[in-house]
Amino acid sequence: VQVVESGGGLVQAGGSLRLSCTASGILFSRYTVGWYRQTPGKQRELVASINDGGATNYADSVKGRFTLSRDNGKNTVTLQMNSLRLEDAAVYYCKSQWLSLVYWGQGTQVTVSS
Repeated sequence: VQVVESGGGLVQAGGSLRLSCTASGILFSRYTVGWYRQTPGKQRELVASINDGGATNYADSVKGRFTLSRDNGKNTVTLQMNSLRLEDAAVYYCKSQWLSLVYWGQGTQVTVSS
């Protein structure tokens, strides 16, 4: 099983980035996929998640700015991040979960400059 994040990088505050999470080796359509982020010294926090039915859930801090979608045909979940703020800077991780099966990606760095 592989879960791979991509799309991180450096962006100015107010800008946009699109993160992708692609999984292989699993029946992806069954999985709830979540994006989490972590900064040094802090706990990993949930940013957004999407379940197998396509229902989404967002942290209050990103509502209205981030949009999560999935394409089961491509085994991919995409996090569109708009109006980025300095406080959005973190390593972003993708987690795929179905029942007790949990798979994490290696993370992708998002840096937001002023």
